[in-house]
Amino acid sequence: MSLLYAEAGVNTASQNPITGFIPLILLFVIFYFFLIRPQKKKADQHKLMVANIQVGDKVITSGGIYGQVDSFKSDLQSTVYVKISDSTKVLLEKNSISQVINSDNK
Repeated sequence: MSLLYAEAGVNTASQNPITGFIPLILLFVIFYFFLIRPQKKKADQHKLMVANIQVGDKVITSGGIYGQVDSFKSDLQSTVYVKISDSTKVLLEKNSISQVINSDNK
């Protein structure tokens, strides 16, 4: 019996060292498909939404303020004036707009 245990010990010592990295590789693949890829897709959709903002779009800012895009700042296309009440306009970065509610009613 002791001879069998000795042979089993020799076989485990000759294993491929790459097999120790297989769990790490699987973990990375799982993180990629469940965390990295969806976050990148969401960021790409936000970038496309921000690029297509037009005057008259109803938007929600990242701070939760509802408003309507009134105009773009003339020197910078990355900033917009958002009308939040009849006499109040706020200058915002386009990236701070989190959602376009309705772009058909202009």
